Amino acid sequence: MAFIGVDLHSKSFTICRLEADGSESFATFQLSAQDIERFCLSLDGDDQLAVEATGNTAWFCGEVRACVGRVVVVNPRQFQVIRKSVNKTDRNDARALAFFLSRDMLPQTRLRSSAEAELSSLVQTRDVLVKQRTMLFNKIHALFARHGQKLKKEGLASRKRLSELDLAGFTELERVELRALRDQALSLSETIGALDKAIEGAARTFDGFEGLTSIKGIGPRSAAVLLAGIGNVEDFENADKLAAYVGIVPRVSQSADSDNRGRITKRGDKLLRTTLVQCALVAIRYSGYLNAFYRRIKERRGAGKAIIATARKLLSIVYDTLKNGWVFEDFPAFKIKQNQCAAGQSS
Repeated sequence: MAFIGVDLHSKSFTICRLEADGSESFATFQLSAQDIERFCLSLDGDDQLAVEATGNTAWFCGEVRACVGRVVVVNPRQFQVIRKSVNKTDRNDARALAFFLSRDMLPQTRLRSSAEAELSSLVQTRDVLVKQRTMLFNKIHALFARHGQKLKKEGLASRKRLSELDLAGFTELERVELRALRDQALSLSETIGALDKAIEGAARTFDGFEGLTSIKGIGPRSAAVLLAGIGNVEDFENADKLAAYVGIVPRVSQSADSDNRGRITKRGDKLLRTTLVQCALVAIRYSGYLNAFYRRIKERRGAGKAIIATARKLLSIVYDTLKNGWVFEDFPAFKIKQNQCAAGQSS
């Protein structure tokens, strides 16, 4: 058995093969079908391979996974040996991966399935377009404010109101600018609407969609973000592991007798974390349990920390819902459909 570190690039990859006796060998391959086949032929079935997570890692792993006994995808944010190296070369990077793989000391990350990756990319694209549209709305609002006219930003989200903006009283150049901003915002709204339909349609094919949307506060689009971001819930031993993955756990610094806990780590998918908080804000309106929890924390630590704590509590419910296949008949009363409850217990 050998330990193989792979320094992967967009057009090529360099490998370090570390044998059991400590000997090393290096090679560089192109990312072509011929070279990947040549690389696979050099592998043994019990070899272990490590590669950092990059844009084409999932594809690369799919090409070589069947040729080795184990593939480790490394989280580059947690593995700083390569990034902070004073002698950073492709060979040294591959050597570092091979060495730490042999010691089983590499921080691993998860690879999404192709369906999860596609849905995640789609919801990320929607988020980008929504932010662009918000910038256009802000610009329109600022132009009207400059003329002493106050617009409600919420009203700009209405296609009818946006189309019927009264441009009288503006200069010719301002009207040109406002028409351009309005047309772009309308176009983005149409595109976002099409994405919403595609996202909901794709999310409905995922296991757990019905269960998540039965939770008050989680709609079809939010469920899509959660399903794409979490992936296979079986990858997480418990809800605390999932919370750490989402980045909604506090930073901990322990030394001797000191134990300091700071703000949340914010590691992981930002959109997933933001969506979870937004869902928690809605859920506390319906769930007496979550509302009481939120108010109790708010009295002691303030509204900001209370909503984060409630979001983590909601994430625990999401975890149990996905893990057990629950579908709520009445979420505020925490009543689960009987057939779903029986299915969860039998599994």
